[in-house]
Amino acid sequence: MQNFEQLGRELERRGKTQELRALAESEDGARLAAMLDATRLERAAKSGDGETLRRMLGDVLCTEEGKRLAEGIRKLME
Repeated sequence: MQNFEQLGRELERRGKTQELRALAESEDGARLAAMLDATRLERAAKSGDGETLRRMLGDVLCTEEGKRLAEGIRKLME
């Protein structure tokens, strides 16, 4: 989780939070959100279950939507 927190702080420092929000609220973001089991994700995050979080992230990133969102985040970090 620390890496996600660091990513969030870096994007905020660069003034990119609105762009990140737009990515999350995009059609791709909505599709990915629908694919995720929010309860399972929250439980894993709260308990520090990194393996479950990695698997869930991997499942998302192997989709076309996930690849596009990851590319959008990469561009925000440039």
